[in-house]
Amino acid sequence: MNLFLRAKHWQLFSLTFGIPILLEIIMMSQMFSHMMRHPGAVPDVVDVFSYFKIFPFIMLLFMGVLLGWQWSVAVGMQKMVPAAIKMKVTKFKVFFFIPVVYITLIIIAIFFAFSYYNSSSAVDFGFSIFIPFLVIVPLHLFSMFCLFYCLYFVAKTLKTVELQREVTFNDFVGEFFLSWFFPIGVWILQPRINKLIKQYNDSDHLSNSIHG
Repeated sequence: MNLFLRAKHWQLFSLTFGIPILLEIIMMSQMFSHMMRHPGAVPDVVDVFSYFKIFPFIMLLFMGVLLGWQWSVAVGMQKMVPAAIKMKVTKFKVFFFIPVVYITLIIIAIFFAFSYYNSSSAVDFGFSIFIPFLVIVPLHLFSMFCLFYCLYFVAKTLKTVELQREVTFNDFVGEFFLSWFFPIGVWILQPRINKLIKQYNDSDHLSNSIHG
């Protein structure tokens, strides 16, 4: 958790947005380059789909860092919340892992679908992705609700630590939207988190020195 809390805004931005976008550009460039080498020919769907095998890894990088950051703020900063304030950390953890399961199923389904297409007909391919998505789709709406709750809890935790008091949604509505639009919000939120972590560590070291 300390890696995420101490990371710089540009590092988190690079991992969640910069590198995934770069990989997508490379993936699309290779695909169009292949099509340019065969002008006038009908694109082979199998060849086209083979370039998308990297997509699950792009998604894994983006969501892994984003969810890791949310967990670090929501759970890792609880030690900085005033003792008199009780936050529903257990509820957050439950709602956190539901989207994790959902996203994992999506990644597996996409990877399985693109891999399976290489050795099957279009009909078989459609059937192969239909079964996994029967499991994924019912989780979608509830997972979206869980994700929004996680954003709500992350924003509330950050603002509670900053103000050192009970907060209402009006107090942290800005932090909520900044967490939601993470590629923009990380440039504003992460420096504040870095500052809070530094202040906490400095005060902790000072307290240890005094008691020592």
